Amino acid sequence: MFRKVFTSLVLLMFAFVFAVQLSSAQQEGNKLFVYTYNSFGLAKFLKQEFEKKFAGVEVVFVTPGPSRQVLAQLITEKNAGGTQADLFLGEINDIPRAKKFDLFVSLTEKDVPNLKEIPKELFFDKDNTLLPYEHGFINIVYDSERLKEEELPRTFEQLTDPKYKNKLLVQDPRTSSVGHAFLLWTIAQYGEKYLEYWKRLLPNILSIQPGWSAAYKLFTKGEAPMVVSFSTDSIFEAKYKVLLLNNQAYRTIYGMGLVKGTDNPRLGREFLNFVLSVEVQEKIPNNEFVFPANPNALLPVKFTQLAVVPPKPIILPLEFVAENDDRWLDEWAKLVVTGK
Repeated sequence: MFRKVFTSLVLLMFAFVFAVQLSSAQQEGNKLFVYTYNSFGLAKFLKQEFEKKFAGVEVVFVTPGPSRQVLAQLITEKNAGGTQADLFLGEINDIPRAKKFDLFVSLTEKDVPNLKEIPKELFFDKDNTLLPYEHGFINIVYDSERLKEEELPRTFEQLTDPKYKNKLLVQDPRTSSVGHAFLLWTIAQYGEKYLEYWKRLLPNILSIQPGWSAAYKLFTKGEAPMVVSFSTDSIFEAKYKVLLLNNQAYRTIYGMGLVKGTDNPRLGREFLNFVLSVEVQEKIPNNEFVFPANPNALLPVKFTQLAVVPPKPIILPLEFVAENDDRWLDEWAKLVVTGK
């Protein structure tokens, strides 16, 4: 008899907790707006599974373009008086821009319990306004059916050789996080002489695309044999190989944040915590084509066998980026437009 009563009490308690969660969700509003980049591969899965966990809640993904373009839209909306965005998912090199406009809420492990599982080396924001959820490495990817091993450039300087004229596709660093990472990588190599390097490199660039998706699509169509992309690309197409210039690659970390002023703070924290769960993190390799932030997530066998992890990953200190990024981007854009 006691066991039946205890069991009933436990069931009532769980029912009460669920009712409180549902009531709170309904009070906050039934739509959760997530601003992210247009190549985000987890949107469908996250929407479906999160809506199962919170009945009556609708997750709406807003994907106007590449990561930096999405952040720019969020900044514009905030400056114009407000935004519908509750959450942002994008590249963590954008922390300097985000901090300048005070966009995101500082969070702790109490707010997002799964944060305790994330390696400290992935945290680059001491205030935890953008939380790491995945990471990868930016490098050159080439078509091995069009470029033989002995024909490859091995260094940044070799990449400027005239024999590679119109053989490289890159992304615009003003709109693309991948393009931004590549620009920062060249700055890490050449310092304030990076523009001189780009002057030498420009003749070899066939096209500068607004985002990774557009550039990679041209690459797979055979428009050029090299593209700035990720060190995991060879996993998904055997003929596409990873090229580490100077035996390096640039580390890229993607972060997510809760937008200040959101009408859905509790639901937003729940969503961030869900993204860091093993359930979601194990979906990252096959949908985002990079590495999960949570080391408890099992990697597919092909990742452990074929993914390239550079011996010398490079990343500039974000404080240094914050001090110089606007100038670098303006100088780069002027060079591309005017050649000077």
